[in-house]
Amino acid sequence: MITIQQHTVQTMVQQTIALRTIGKKLHNITRQVEAVLVQSAVNIGLCNVFLRHTSASLIIQENADPDVLADLETFFAKLIPEDASQYRHISEGVDDMPSHIRSTLTKTSETIPIANGKLALGTWQGIFVWEHRNLGHTREVLVHIIGC
Repeated sequence: MITIQQHTVQTMVQQTIALRTIGKKLHNITRQVEAVLVQSAVNIGLCNVFLRHTSASLIIQENADPDVLADLETFFAKLIPEDASQYRHISEGVDDMPSHIRSTLTKTSETIPIANGKLALGTWQGIFVWEHRNLGHTREVLVHIIGC
């Protein structure tokens, strides 16, 4: 079944979320993105979330069982080791080039439909900033909402 809804009034909202990470970890930002959506009062549309960095990434992933996140980190640690002998770019630390590779293999943006004033995420999905560096950083996440 296809449902067609026509709306003529459009709203665009853009807000930056500053996130202080605590080192290599997945940080759930779903609530912060939902708060921007609530402020926008958009009922139907799209929410684009963009991470403004190259040594961290943005993913939609399981938000119920923390073992999923731990297993992802373990897998990436094996796949992309922090071994200075494997990289030329080591001037910013042994963890920097591996973090660039990790962000290349994952993403820096996600687009989520908005339905009935809510992010149309699946039951077990959450939005995460994945810090790939060993030390914490302040990361900027740009949330752009368009709809009516």
